[in-house]
Order: sequence, then C-alpha cells, then structure tokens
Amino acid sequence: MNCSSSAVTNNSTSYSATIGGRYGGVSGGCVPHLRHECLSFSSSFQSKSHSIFHSKTRTSKSQRKTIISCSSSSSNSDKVKLLREILDSPGVHQGPACFDALSANLVQSAGFPLCFTSGFSISASRLGLPDTGFLSYGEMIDQGSLITQSVNIPVIGDADNGYGNAMNVKRTVKGYISAGFAGIILEDQVSPKACGHTQGRKVVSREEAVMRIKAAVDARNESGSDIVIVARTDARQALSLDEALYRSRAFADAGADVVFIDALASKQEMEAFCQVSPLVPKMANMLEGGGKTPILTPLELEDIGYKIVAYPLSLIGVSIRAMQDALTAIKGGRIPPPGSMPPFEEIKDILGFNAYYEEEKRYATTTDQLLSKRESSSLYSIQQREQVDTEQTSQTIKDPIVEVITPDLYNKYGADSSRDPFSGIWSRTLRIKITGRDGIEKLDLRIPAGFLDGITNIVPALGGVNLKKLLDDATEEIGGKLLDFNDRMGDRIQVFLE
Repeated sequence: MNCSSSAVTNNSTSYSATIGGRYGGVSGGCVPHLRHECLSFSSSFQSKSHSIFHSKTRTSKSQRKTIISCSSSSSNSDKVKLLREILDSPGVHQGPACFDALSANLVQSAGFPLCFTSGFSISASRLGLPDTGFLSYGEMIDQGSLITQSVNIPVIGDADNGYGNAMNVKRTVKGYISAGFAGIILEDQVSPKACGHTQGRKVVSREEAVMRIKAAVDARNESGSDIVIVARTDARQALSLDEALYRSRAFADAGADVVFIDALASKQEMEAFCQVSPLVPKMANMLEGGGKTPILTPLELEDIGYKIVAYPLSLIGVSIRAMQDALTAIKGGRIPPPGSMPPFEEIKDILGFNAYYEEEKRYATTTDQLLSKRESSSLYSIQQREQVDTEQTSQTIKDPIVEVITPDLYNKYGADSSRDPFSGIWSRTLRIKITGRDGIEKLDLRIPAGFLDGITNIVPALGGVNLKKLLDDATEEIGGKLLDFNDRMGDRIQVFLE
C-alpha cells in the first residue's frame, strides 16, 4: 500500500476562464500559476495569482490541512476536468516532470497545478537504464498508478509511441485512463523509441502517425473518458521542420487536444509552431542542461503562444547530483553537510508522519489510550527519579576533582627526552583548517601537537598522512604550513604548526 499525504488549503481565490470554447483560452496578462500557493480540487480551476518576482514557494503551515490517504481523494474525471480548465485558462502553466510518488507529492506541495511523468526519469530511477525503449507498457502503468494515486493535481503521462501499432495505442490509452492519468502524450517514433534530444531518432510514416492519434481518440470515446490527448511529433530532428509542422496540423485535425513538437532548435521555429492550428493549445519542453530547444522564461513562452510547459530533467537531475555528493561525503568518512539535506524532523513531516500520528488518534481504542497513559506515567516517574538522583548527587559532591597534568608529568613518559621524536612538541599547537569548495569555512580547529591519536576521527582525510614524520621535520619551525591539499569532496584541508 502506497500511503501518502496530500495538502489542501483554504485560502485560494477561485476563477474559471472558458473563453471561446474548449480551445479559446486567450494569452495575455501575468502567469497565474507560477508558484501558486494552493489548489482546491472542485469543478472549477482555482488558483492564486502571484507576481513572478514576489511569489511564495511554500504554503504556511498555519493555513494548511494535511490529510493522510492511501490514494488520491480526487476522482480521475475530476482531474481530467481540472486539466481541461487549466488549458482553457489564461497564461502559461508549468509542470515539472516527476518519476515516482514522492517527486509527484513534492511537485504538488510546491504549488504547481499539474505535473508530467517523464519516461526518461522513470527509466533511470526504476531500471537504472537509458530511455531507449527498455520500459514496457506494464511498467509505465504500474509506476503511473502509484504516482496518480498519491496526488490530487492532474498528471499527464508519457506513453512513448503507444507501444505498438494503432491497436496497441487504443489499449495504451484505456490503460492510462484506468491508471488515473488526466492526460496522455503519444509520439510518432518507431520502436524502439529514443529520448527526444538524443541521436538516432526515426519516425513512422505520416499516415501511420495520424492513425495513431485517431485510434487514441476512438479509445477515449469508447471508454467514456475525456482524457486529454497530447500529440507529439519527433519529425523536426528525424526529417524536417516543415514535416513536423504538417504533422502537428494533421494531429489537431484528427482530434488531439494539445500538440507538441519536440526538439525545436530556435525561438523562430517555436514561433512558427505556435502559428499552426492557433485554437489548439501548444506544449513546450524545456529540457534542462543542454537540450536542442532554447530555454525560455514562462513569460516568453506565453508571448510566443504556448499553453503548458514541461521541465523533464530538473527533479531527476538534482537528485542524481545530490546522491553523488552524499556518497562522496560518506566515502570520505563524513556525512552530508546539514545544508544539503533536510533535518530528520522535516523529512518525517514531508512524508506525512506527523499528520499520520494526528489522524491515528481519531481511531484510538480504549486499550491504546490506557497504554499511552501508562507510558506517559512511566516516563514521568523516570524523569522524577532522575531529578531526585541528580539533586542527591549534587549535595554529596561538593567540589569537582580536577587533575592537572603538567609538563613535568609528561617528562615521566619521555616527553622531553632527546630520543623522543616529539621533544618539545607539547608546547606547540596544530591548526587544522577546512574550507569547502564553495569558499565557506567548515572547520578551524587548534589542538596540542602531541595529541595525534584520534585526529583522523575529526578529519578522516588525514588518515593516510604521516603527521608524526611531518612534525619531527618541522619541530624547529614557527608558523609553518605542514599540509595543503584538496580531498575527494573538493574541500581544501590545511594543517599549520603554531
């Protein structure tokens, strides 16, 4: 069972924009869904408009009601209706691509009105393999069901090329409807398909590509659903821009709700695309980190004529880098620095532990309540006994006994012997300084130079360094630098003799 939490807030401002029919949304004005604070999943699309430069990224806990559930509280038809209202509303709407239930929950908690699934990211996270056709229809349905059940926002599912011919496309569309998707993206690549911005892509014939979309529309009608069909063509890189534009127009004529040309190579090409079938919403794909399509701001995309925009790699990309950094830290004998990960209490809150405990109280039995009281009473008794013991101990021991070890005492163990390589070292100090690769000072520590045992517990990177030999060679120097190097994490480690 995939239990998760969903947040519903009560401070949203409602509006419903249906202008000129299903595809009559008029571009213009601000971007109403950038970092909007909350969503109410009713018959009308609700959001709170924010300035791009003054938008809040997190909902106040005091305004937030968290509900624990093992599935989404919104029905699939509600999510489809919400997605269609988003497409009919003014502005451009951002949707980061998720790859599992947790990432989908984070997208929802951040205030986005919708999200996509990314075949690239699911192939990476589920199989550890490239997006080159390894993922099957069954695996995508399984992963998609976990994602859609965990959130209340509409999810548009990546269905690759429909996993076969037109008949397979019909089965795929019906399966995605059953899995809870509000939208489905179907492309015109051959099998095995390839990631949109990689080499070696090939597309089926124009006629077969159009037939796939017609089959998808038929499957939607036969199922009684109103799932949003996003028709994608990869013909821009496989054939030409003109062919991609032609296919987009043909897809719209065949009944696609949204059209999408992947890997357009310039802003001019994006403008040309948005002139095709102007009443049909257009989807943009902002592939982060070096794709073929230029990265534009939401306002720029809105001015061109786009309606929805996907960010396919942000979540999987930052996850990969964060895990690499954490593993490097652990291998170097440290844990990830506090700023690189949330505290455990925050992790529990994100995953819904605290909300679970609160809701659990509603179903507590008499036995549970008695046990809880006994535990509280037992804890109180222990604390009282500890307090009494502490008071008695403080009355018994009047003054602490402190043993001062002087240089004379060290002489008994040869500290001043000429045969000892550490002659005179006890009067010197080692300064250990660690500066992060970001320039921030992480450690500046001074210890007696004779205390070498255990120093690697403080700085594991010094484990392979013969500090005794360095000290022996530097006993007559003052203020000398013994070491200056970078560890595996990229941190600069310096050791001085003062």
